[in-house]
Amino acid sequence: MFYYDFYNPPKKYLGGLFFIYSAINIFMAEEHKHLIVRAEVKKPPVDPLWATNWLTTLVQKIGMKILMGPYATYCSVPGNAGLTAAVIIETSHIVLHVWDEDEIAELQFDLYSCSSLNIQDIFDELAQFDLVKLEYKYLNREKGLTEVEF
Repeated sequence: MFYYDFYNPPKKYLGGLFFIYSAINIFMAEEHKHLIVRAEVKKPPVDPLWATNWLTTLVQKIGMKILMGPYATYCSVPGNAGLTAAVIIETSHIVLHVWDEDEIAELQFDLYSCSSLNIQDIFDELAQFDLVKLEYKYLNREKGLTEVEF
């Protein structure tokens, strides 16, 4: 799909009139894909530095570009202990939350992108945490909240 940039249309002066032509300034329309993962893992990430490196590698692996970050921190508050990491990508964001106080840790992963992606690459990366259970929703949010088959 393509769209025309109505805010900055190209103009060409012909015979005293300005003609707007659509052959220039046509861009690819964005997709709106949202992957939401809830997993139970035996080997949760706990090191913020490791998590920022992992996010950097993940962004490269899925063919995206970092706009800001990544950032990560570990919360040691009882009942909420675990790692949170985030990166802003040119096409949106990736966020990872882990609660690691239990023997089987809970991991939540969220990736929203206005670009296409292969979600198998994400699942391959998450597998290193020794998955016990993985649930996900993959949504197309372009015109609603439609689940995408994988």
